[in-house]
Amino acid sequence: MDVQHRAIEIQGLTRRFGETLAVDHLDLNILAGEIFGLLGHNGAGKTTTVRLLNGVLTPTAGHVRVLGLDPITQGTILRRQTGVLTETAAVEERLTGREILTCFAHLYRLPKNMIEHRIADLLDEFGLAEYADDLAGTYSKGMRQRLLLARTLLHSPRILFLDEPTTGLDPAGRRIVHELILQQSHHDDRTVVLCTHDLVEAQRLCDRVAVLERGRIVAEGSPAALAKQLQQGVHLHIELSEITPSIQRAVEDFSDIQEVDWDRTHRVLSLRVPVREMIPPLLTALVEAGAQIFSVVPQEPTLEDVYFALHTGARPHPSTGDEQ
Repeated sequence: MDVQHRAIEIQGLTRRFGETLAVDHLDLNILAGEIFGLLGHNGAGKTTTVRLLNGVLTPTAGHVRVLGLDPITQGTILRRQTGVLTETAAVEERLTGREILTCFAHLYRLPKNMIEHRIADLLDEFGLAEYADDLAGTYSKGMRQRLLLARTLLHSPRILFLDEPTTGLDPAGRRIVHELILQQSHHDDRTVVLCTHDLVEAQRLCDRVAVLERGRIVAEGSPAALAKQLQQGVHLHIELSEITPSIQRAVEDFSDIQEVDWDRTHRVLSLRVPVREMIPPLLTALVEAGAQIFSVVPQEPTLEDVYFALHTGARPHPSTGDEQ
């Protein structure tokens, strides 16, 4: 991993609250321009880590550099270059969307001659221009979340920290916020650190993830690389024209096949083969037994599979081989 392209460097980061070890000797590098996911259940250390990276908390031990700056001694300078959207962020319902953004633009000390134009651009980008002069109290949950995200981006931060940004949104709202996050990550090499326990969200958005448990990293890498480590063989769903005794015997002749399930209602055969190379001869045998095959769908392991494997003891090794 090229040091020049690291947005965040963490070595041995530790934070105690009395006897509680919230962050436990964290070692992590996050690249400029990537979406990096911090995954874990509530209490895993995600939010504490974000506070440490922004200089809001002082570490008990360890070293951190964010954009080359020390969050403790250079926190004021650093926070001018980061944007943080917390899980519990709220909007002032008695102000309009435009008034809220104007207040925060002054707090961020944007040049006065830029404020009006910057706000207009963000309102348009986040689909809020039509509602800019409506009271925020009339906004839907999705609109409020978009307003909060726009507020976080007012000062054009180089790093965006998002803590559970889609909590409570309906599917349509989540999709809109996901698209906005992807757009922001492609803007000027902006780095996004996403704290979430939504595994589908992390798989869709993140270039790499770290799974935290009690303040420690138990796995790190791209979602695909972690899932590949977990994979044991290939799971297949094969849709057939019919299921006959001869087709069943053809499958039984392959002694290495496991987890065989015959869904006679939908005429689907589900099974696991140990290696991909077994798939062609299996399909040939099915055809020779009289099967008409309508579809063959391999089921790849997901980040959700990885997460639950980690929490049931079958843990992939933290080194995934895809270090950048």
